[in-house]
Amino acid sequence: MEVLGMSVLLLATFAGFGVLIGILFGFFGMGGSFLVTPALLVMGYKTDVAVASGLAFVFGTSVIATLKHRDLGQVDYKLGILMIAGTTAGIEVGKLGLEWLQHMGYADSVVSVAYVFLLGGIGVFVTYTALKGGDGGISHDVDEDAELSADDIPDIAKKIQSYRVPPMISLRGGVSVSLWMILLVAFLTGLLSGFLGVGGGFIRMPALFYLIGVPVPVAVGTDLFEIVFSGGIGSFLYAQSGAVDLSIVVPLLAGSALGARMGAASTSLVDEAEIKVYFGVMLLLGAIAVAIRKLGNVFEVPVADTVSLAIILGAALLVSGAVVYSSIKELRAESGTSHAAAD
Repeated sequence: MEVLGMSVLLLATFAGFGVLIGILFGFFGMGGSFLVTPALLVMGYKTDVAVASGLAFVFGTSVIATLKHRDLGQVDYKLGILMIAGTTAGIEVGKLGLEWLQHMGYADSVVSVAYVFLLGGIGVFVTYTALKGGDGGISHDVDEDAELSADDIPDIAKKIQSYRVPPMISLRGGVSVSLWMILLVAFLTGLLSGFLGVGGGFIRMPALFYLIGVPVPVAVGTDLFEIVFSGGIGSFLYAQSGAVDLSIVVPLLAGSALGARMGAASTSLVDEAEIKVYFGVMLLLGAIAVAIRKLGNVFEVPVADTVSLAIILGAALLVSGAVVYSSIKELRAESGTSHAAAD
């Protein structure tokens, strides 16, 4: 009876965790394996089971969230397929670099430091530009045929779009970019992803906005579309070796089915500047958590892993709560405006 009670409690915990991660995944296009894998490791699961189950969960959640973004018109399939092609090539080259570092014996230290600086750097940049009000004031209501004004597009993206090297590709939101520029950005983001050994959602999503120049909601939806493929291939390969634990994945997916749709729907409600602030804060706290875990390993402080996980989970709870609160506030404001107009 006690074992049954523990099993039910564990299932409920995984389902609740799934809702939390689903909100973040649907809202940002990242956050799944970033949260699930370290949580499972701290809970005592083997590394291959934690990684494989995390990938399988990410695949299922990305399908759910992508379908919701598709309903909202926030997935650019053409851009997604081009990014997949460039990213795949970049990942392969990044892996070669990682293997060389492993052979030299520097991989762990170099990757950990690079991960912290990249995560923190992107977090600071995104948060700063959002709070400053620059490079962003794009309306969060994305119409497939609507064109962006020049002031809406980040300066870096304007520069990339200025290279009119044919063939030119028309993207959602009236953006036109050279095919070669898209492939170059995709290759570079894939290179970083392969080198760091991560899914790369926290790299691709800001790259799609700041470098390609597509609106943030479309960047999120397109990034999720890419993750459907990368997560699907990864989880399939691990499943063949029997590493995917369905007792973990199923309750996580059950919870995330609700959370992912909530998060995806929130991107059409929450102001785009707020999306970027939440994303930046999430990355900053993630960088701090990774740094604490690395320092704990260096100085042999086991409790550092628990502290790191607590920061990641706390950040996830804080940011997902802020997303839900902002969405409810926006819905109430719209409802009040509708009632006022009716009167």
